[in-house]
Amino acid sequence: MFPLKSTYTKLSAIMLLVSFIAVSCKKLDQVPHDTATNSAVFGSVNGLQLYANSFYDILPTAGDVVRSDAMADYAARTSVPDFLRPGAYGPRQSNGWTWTGLRNINYFIENCNNPNIAQAQREHFIGLARFFRAWFYFDKLKRFGDVPWYGKTLKVDDPALYNGRDKRTLVVDSIIADLDYAGLHINTSDNTRSLITKFTAYAFKSRVCLFEGTFRKYHDEYGLQASANGLLTQAADAAQKVMTEGGFSLNTAGGTDKSYRALFTSQAPVASEVILAAISDPALGVFNDSNWYWTSATYGDRLSFIRTFVNTYLNIDGTPFTDKPGYKTMPFAQEVKGRDMRLQQTIRMGNYSRLNGGTQQIAPPVFSYTYTGYQPIKLTQDDASMDGGSRNTNSVPMMRYAEVLLNYAEAKAELGTLTDADWNQTIGALRRRAGITGNTSTKPMVVDQYLKTNYFPAISDASILEIRRERGIELAFEGFRFNDIVRWKRGELMDQTWNGFYVPALDVPLDLNEDGVPDVCFYTTLPATQVKGVTYVSVAATLTGGTPNPQRLSADNELTWLTTIARHWDNKFYLYPIPETDRLQNPKLGQNPGWEQ
Repeated sequence: MFPLKSTYTKLSAIMLLVSFIAVSCKKLDQVPHDTATNSAVFGSVNGLQLYANSFYDILPTAGDVVRSDAMADYAARTSVPDFLRPGAYGPRQSNGWTWTGLRNINYFIENCNNPNIAQAQREHFIGLARFFRAWFYFDKLKRFGDVPWYGKTLKVDDPALYNGRDKRTLVVDSIIADLDYAGLHINTSDNTRSLITKFTAYAFKSRVCLFEGTFRKYHDEYGLQASANGLLTQAADAAQKVMTEGGFSLNTAGGTDKSYRALFTSQAPVASEVILAAISDPALGVFNDSNWYWTSATYGDRLSFIRTFVNTYLNIDGTPFTDKPGYKTMPFAQEVKGRDMRLQQTIRMGNYSRLNGGTQQIAPPVFSYTYTGYQPIKLTQDDASMDGGSRNTNSVPMMRYAEVLLNYAEAKAELGTLTDADWNQTIGALRRRAGITGNTSTKPMVVDQYLKTNYFPAISDASILEIRRERGIELAFEGFRFNDIVRWKRGELMDQTWNGFYVPALDVPLDLNEDGVPDVCFYTTLPATQVKGVTYVSVAATLTGGTPNPQRLSADNELTWLTTIARHWDNKFYLYPIPETDRLQNPKLGQNPGWEQ
């Protein structure tokens, strides 16, 4: 077996062969026709394997995954994305109309036909190629909607290079056909969780079909509601195949207080649950920069949960936290107690500690990083020596069995066929892994009004509401949230106030983890005498010189961040604009609704 793309090593042999056979170019109208012989690659299984390894470049890197929720409703960040600032984003700023890798895949499919290689072997490699074509096109579909479907290589003078866009229905049908073929023909066996297998294809199909089924159901402006249930059925069927045949299970090693986060801190992927991962390997010099991104005051986006979302984490007994009297005025150290145990494995709280200078030290939220008090730890390692540069040794999941369970439950709920047994096997299992003791065996019958009011006012089905709660919590910071908001047609959530924890009093140092040491003090006028080791944070309306202060208190004494910068969701944001330069090169591409001017 050759070294895997997931380790992000580059074999010169692979690159030489691939560049010799087919060149992938950035724009569809810049693709040259090959002139080289292909027998060196397509005449042997080893040659096909070498070529197929190049497809893995289409997958996101560990760094891509780490940053993938940089624009989400549940997180405050250093600056408001231009995409959400009125007048700041349009076709001239848009990007993503890149087609690198597509010709490489199509060329392989067309030429993988040497009769000297057994048919099953050829079909296996074609299945791999079609999986990656499906992955490539799903990214395009989510971003732009209608896109041109190219299932063959093109010469530089081919008129098809200047075709218009194909309808999303054709694109989705083509993606599903590719994944069906991949599921039937890929024969890889892999415990490293860095290779594509048939179950990767079925898990991905459940993701694709759930996305498109719910998109068509809730985006009635497309007139495609009649086809939604067919896609949701395919999502459930694909997920069920993974559930019954894949041999995966939720990781429970280490107990309810450790098993969830271990999925994101382990150097080797936790093979029982992780289906596909970006691998780190210190022996090969392959690291990621997760700690740097999630701890730096200057390097990353400084993402932190907002309080509105933290409120959705259930109590450990399965009841809503927001049913507690006085929840709005609970200080941080109190509000995080007795909750779904994924909370303490996702943010700094309680007795969380890190290795620092050779000793283990209690590490409360640090306001040189967090704006809200809810500082993430999910994808980091608990070692301060990794906080600068690319030093992380943890592998980063791209696909987990937990997602498959969520896909199955949501598809069944949207179809109206979710049973108590389905609930127990999926949402119930996830909650039990998180230590939740109540309401895990049967589907809910009572609507949580906090969830309905603050997140999904049009949903009256208690099961759908709870599945959406569970999806947000279980998959937090793994790159799903914005696309979920898009398919549910809930873009208005992006306008939520970036609120933080409740501040009981100004000018009083707060002990955030109850270790007896004060950590932070919020003030409007800096005290003349300051406590050593305490971070002082101004919440005055203006800073020195009259600059508006982005960090303030609300009327309810919650921290707020960047309420001084306008954010406004527009329905045109459900699709990105076609980049202006590409549209000028090919006017037949047209423009997505609302982005014409």
